[in-house]
Amino acid sequence: MSAAPAVGAGGGISVRRLRVSLGGRPVLRGVDLDAAPGELVGLIGPNGAGKTTVLRAVAGHIPIDAGQVRVAGADPRRLRARDLGRLMAQVPQVARLDLDFTCLDIVLMGRYPHLRPLQRQEGPGDVGAARAALRAAGLGEREDDPAAVLSGGQRQLLLLARAMAQDAAVLLLDEPTANLDLRHRLAVLDLVRAAVDAVIAAVASVHDQELAARYCDRQVLLADGAVLAAGSPSEVLTPAHVAAAFGVEAAVFPDPATGALRLSVLGVAP
Repeated sequence: MSAAPAVGAGGGISVRRLRVSLGGRPVLRGVDLDAAPGELVGLIGPNGAGKTTVLRAVAGHIPIDAGQVRVAGADPRRLRARDLGRLMAQVPQVARLDLDFTCLDIVLMGRYPHLRPLQRQEGPGDVGAARAALRAAGLGEREDDPAAVLSGGQRQLLLLARAMAQDAAVLLLDEPTANLDLRHRLAVLDLVRAAVDAVIAAVASVHDQELAARYCDRQVLLADGAVLAAGSPSEVLTPAHVAAAFGVEAAVFPDPATGALRLSVLGVAP
């Protein structure tokens, strides 16, 4: 196994000609993707386009047929678990939490990759990092509460706080706003945006096209396992691309209040 580059070493995420098959069926067909430090890249596309598979491949959770994945210049498949944990934090779409743990206990789990060999307990620095992440997530007053008493949106913020406490150079998020109300969707993406602005490279699959356009620096639109378009939100979220990927006719226009792109679905594309 190789040692990981130092946290904050830069390099972000680089994916080249990625091909993945699952169950003998091609799922990704030559996907390219980059995310630089300080950049949030949104993976968008219809259900089954391959968004989650891209994230799983970048994280090293599944084998790849061909291509190259690099995180801060390293191949995640060749890193020790502790080194990978110091380099990359993940927020899955569905996570099982032991709800008997307190909020602080759960966020402290993000500090495990930073513990020294044979160190059995987190130190004051670890506790301080966990508390800072809880405060950033708006949960500073809930550190002693069991996770079981949190709402679904608050639990998602808790998972983000755990990832932030991990102090990694790269953040992967799989549908971080799925099944959340609007307030918590905004809170989650505000927190992700703040983390990215602190020079983290992040890739997030986002189901809500308008929120993706508002928060992401660049987007990668997947359709049938391939990249249909990549670039700024205005380059990617066009009526032609929406019709090709989602099969609907849509008007795309800037929101007069935020300046971000809005999408109005007009009907099924012919």
